[in-house]
Amino acid sequence: MVDQEGKYIGFNTPHLTGKEAHYMYDAVSTKKISGNGKYTKLCHQFFEEKYGFGKCLLTTSCTDALEMAAILIDIKPGDEVIMPSYTFVSTANAFVLRGANIIFADSEPNNPNIDTSKIEKLITSKTKAIVPVHYAGVACDMDKIMELSDKYNLFVIEDAAQAIDSFYKGRPLGSIGHLSAFSFHETKNIIAGEGGMLIVNEERFAERAEIIWEKGTNRAAFWRGDVDKYGWVDIGSSFLPSEITAAFLYAQLNDLGDIQTKRKSIWEKYNSAFETMEEVGNFSLPNIPGYATNNGHMFYLVLPSSDERSSLIDWLRKQEIHAVFHYLSLHKSEFYEGKHNGDELVNSDKFSDNLIRLPFFYDLTDREINRVIDCIKKYYSRQH
Repeated sequence: MVDQEGKYIGFNTPHLTGKEAHYMYDAVSTKKISGNGKYTKLCHQFFEEKYGFGKCLLTTSCTDALEMAAILIDIKPGDEVIMPSYTFVSTANAFVLRGANIIFADSEPNNPNIDTSKIEKLITSKTKAIVPVHYAGVACDMDKIMELSDKYNLFVIEDAAQAIDSFYKGRPLGSIGHLSAFSFHETKNIIAGEGGMLIVNEERFAERAEIIWEKGTNRAAFWRGDVDKYGWVDIGSSFLPSEITAAFLYAQLNDLGDIQTKRKSIWEKYNSAFETMEEVGNFSLPNIPGYATNNGHMFYLVLPSSDERSSLIDWLRKQEIHAVFHYLSLHKSEFYEGKHNGDELVNSDKFSDNLIRLPFFYDLTDREINRVIDCIKKYYSRQH
C-alpha cells in the first residue's frame, strides 16, 4: 500500500504508455483476437526491422519461448545443457522437461553472467547446448561462447529475458545465438503483463518453429495460403498469445526509445550516487564489460555478506522502501541439488547471498530515487 504522502516506494510499478487500451480496443474490434493477427504481425515486424532478428514469434512467456527452443534443438533424455546456476528456474526447466541433465557453470567473479572460461571443461560427448543468460541486460562474452559452439558443434540459446535493446560489440542481444528468448513480464523494460518471444536466427528452424508455435499444426501456412488445408504435423503446444496481449505490447514498443532513455537515466543516477561508497568498500556496483551496453533493466548492489544484505533490506523496509534479493543458485535448489555434479560455484553463491536489487521502474521520480540513495547512505553512516 502507498500512504497518502506517497512515502512507500515499491520495488516495481508497471509503466503504461497510455496507448494500451486504444490498441487493445482496436484488436477486439477486428474480431480476430485469438492470436497471430494484426498486432502479432506488427510486433514481429517491429523486432525484425529494428534489430535484424531472424524469424520472430511472440509467446505467452519467455518460459514458453525457451521450451520451444528445447523442442527445436531436439533435446532428448540424457542430453546435457550448460548454463549458469545464477538464473531463473525457467532457464533450466525448459530443458529438464525434455529430459536433459543440466550442467551448471559458475558466474564471473565480478558479474553474475556465466564465466566463459569455465565452460569448456564442462563439455562432454553428451553436451548439446549452451544457454548464456544476459543478466540485467548485460551481454555475456558471446565471441567465446560461439567459438565453443563451432568447435564442439553445440547449439547456443540466448536467454535474453532481460536484454531488450542491449548489445554485444554492436550486435543486438538475441541476434547472435541459434535461438533466443525474450520476456515481456511486467517487471521488464517493455511489458505485456505476461509475454515473451522466440527469435529463430537459423533458417533451418524457421518452418518447424511456426508449426510448434501453432500446436503442432501447419495452420499459419494455411492462413497464408501456402497449403490448402492444415493438420497435425509435429509436436507443439499453445505457445502464441492472444491479440489483446500483442496489442498491449505494441503500445509499449511504440515508446521503446522514451522508455529506454528514462530507465538508463535512473540507472546513471543510482550509479553516480554510489561510486564513492564503492571506492571505500561498502559494496560493489554493477560491472559492465567494454563489449556490452547497459539497457537500464535493473540496478543492484553486491554487499560483503548475506548478513549485511539482510540488515540493509530490513533497514530499507523500515524506511518503507522495498528492496529485494534475486536468484538463489539453482545447483543448490531442493529440486536439483541431488542431481548436481558437486562442483562448488562460489561466485554464483556470492551473488545469491549478497546481491540486492533497488527499486527500479520508469515512473520512479527523482524525489524517490534521492530518498532511496539517502536512506542507503544513512544506513552506512550509522555503521561508523
